[in-house]
Amino acid sequence: MMSSTFTARRLAWLAAPVAMLAASAAVAHPGALPHTHGGSFLAGLMHPLSGLDHLLAMLAVGLWSCRQASALRRAMPLLIALGMVAGAGLAWGGVPLLGVEFGIASSVLLAGVLLASLVKLPSALGGTLVFAFILLHGHAHGSELAPGASAALYALGFVIASVGITLLGRLTGSWLMQRDNRWMRGIGAAIAAAGGALMLG
Repeated sequence: MMSSTFTARRLAWLAAPVAMLAASAAVAHPGALPHTHGGSFLAGLMHPLSGLDHLLAMLAVGLWSCRQASALRRAMPLLIALGMVAGAGLAWGGVPLLGVEFGIASSVLLAGVLLASLVKLPSALGGTLVFAFILLHGHAHGSELAPGASAALYALGFVIASVGITLLGRLTGSWLMQRDNRWMRGIGAAIAAAGGALMLG
């Protein structure tokens, strides 16, 4: 009983900072008033780290992927890269996606729920969901490219950063799964709570 109580307290401490930081993501991505970034490689590299919504979504996908079939795990970096480039390409081509910010917040919530429930999906369904999530994030990144900036360098930066965050999440998830599934469930619940806060913000 004492051990269970101690674990619950640790999970609560883990969840609290994520939930508290959720409000800051609304400031980082204020809805219909996107901020612009320079088109340099560094700007693209830093952009996924500048908003809590992007960071949590990539991290959750990476954590969740460690329990999926090997085919989906192997394809995950490619899905992330393709989704990012496809979404950015739509933005650069002037193709709007309705409710992108709400969709991004929803992706954080759903990714958190998938992680908290430790659900294992068929590779085709899981891959489709991930691609849809990332398409929205890529569109948001692309819409914030400064006029006249280098789209290629900017895209290279945010693709590398996004794939890197996802792979870090996978490595962390694999390490946690070898110890206690409750850590994964707790992190997933915290991310889902952050996503819910973003949807309400």
